[in-house]
Amino acid sequence: MTTVSFILEELAELLAKMDPEKVLSFRTSEKAQERLETLLWKNKEADGLDEVEKAELEQFMLVEHIVSLAKTRALKSISSAAA
Repeated sequence: MTTVSFILEELAELLAKMDPEKVLSFRTSEKAQERLETLLWKNKEADGLDEVEKAELEQFMLVEHIVSLAKTRALKSISSAAA
């Protein structure tokens, strides 16, 4: 496991333990979702993204990864508590 992955795993674990129900209900804002869709659309175009937009898209992907990990852990936490 790389250091970055390890750090992401720890952050996801921390988030999931704070309030598993809130983690599971988290959704990005409409504004953030629209921006992500714009970046994804522009990335498919011939001109593509400039460097700033590429970095922004990478940030979106990183956050999505962290949230996904946190939701997985939150679900496990809730399932364990119910058992």
